[in-house]
Amino acid sequence: MELKFYTCYPLSPEEKEELVRSLQPVSPAPERVPEQPVAAQITVPNAAESLESPPEPKKKKALIPVLCASAAVLLAGLVIVAPKLAKKQSESSAAQISGAEESGFSLSQSEAQKYAAAISAGENHTVGLKADGTVVAVGYNNNGECDVSGWTDIVAVSVGTLHTVGLKADGTVVAAGNNDFVQCDVSGWTNIVAVSAGYSHTVGLKADGTVAVVGNNYIGQCDVSGWTDIVSVSAGDEHTVGLKEDGTVVAAGRNDDGQCDVSDWRDIVAVSAGSSHTVGLKADGTVVAAGDNVSGQCDVSGWTNIVAVSAGGGHTVGLKADGTVVAVGSNYFGQCDVSGWTDIVAVSAGFLHTVGLKADGTVVAAGDNSDGQCDVSDWTNIGPRK
Repeated sequence: MELKFYTCYPLSPEEKEELVRSLQPVSPAPERVPEQPVAAQITVPNAAESLESPPEPKKKKALIPVLCASAAVLLAGLVIVAPKLAKKQSESSAAQISGAEESGFSLSQSEAQKYAAAISAGENHTVGLKADGTVVAVGYNNNGECDVSGWTDIVAVSVGTLHTVGLKADGTVVAAGNNDFVQCDVSGWTNIVAVSAGYSHTVGLKADGTVAVVGNNYIGQCDVSGWTDIVSVSAGDEHTVGLKEDGTVVAAGRNDDGQCDVSDWRDIVAVSAGSSHTVGLKADGTVVAAGDNVSGQCDVSGWTNIVAVSAGGGHTVGLKADGTVVAVGSNYFGQCDVSGWTDIVAVSAGFLHTVGLKADGTVVAAGDNSDGQCDVSDWTNIGPRK
């Protein structure tokens, strides 16, 4: 009788002989076909799959989806890959995710980026992108900022103080709400891959890495015409922040609280501009912050395993790889009461409230609800456009 061995490593002749003696089978042993190794794959799930269950843990190196001219653009999912930042992301992703796998839920920075544009909290209203490309909104609507029910083919949303902006799959942009400073004059924009709405200005990232902007510029928040190689933008109250392909950050606008002091930041993979502070997520899952810290909104130096950040009025929110959420800063209205949240895939900090998108497509909220901006409990199917 011939025995066949399927082992994890080669056996020496002596080891084979010893193994034969120890087995001494009483009947012919059936041949076993060894399991074939499965090549690891990194895929971008469609929205429906993402909403049915939490994202699968990615133990292999993953690419961070960022926006640049040299990237492959998938506008339907708003996923754009830049090689330089991808290397930084892949070097740190394994360490970040390993800490989350113990809980059974794992989210990488790249996965979190896919969900980030699906929910946005403003000063007194909240907007959500549904998987079918339509948009829902709740809260203050005296300026028509919630009049988005007719929008279709939307792939990203962003909320300002009194206006709302939506990016369409064809790279054009729509806007609703207050237009006193022409912050909604975006109908002529084309080739846009990301949008961000501030207090009274709107910023659009173009596919070539340059930036378009409209609105109030009395403090220089719209002085971005010379920016190049930009992969992400964020508009605060009166300042604008841009993430460059090399992981550095540029900023324009009000700087009386140091919110634009970001020139020495390195290895950044995501940025968020709040009212008077700026937050940056590093590739290793730690966070940096600059600007007003009167309420402790910049006390983020101890955060680890973070996959997404959002800067609000006087608070900062961080999404961890295990789907839980951390927050620092002003909590007068309970906007930082997020410690019990689980299975979260995206967060957005408003002026006095915070919203979180869950893996099942529902939404949770905490904080000020004086205008109904937290009335999101009945929302379903929120997430990246299919």
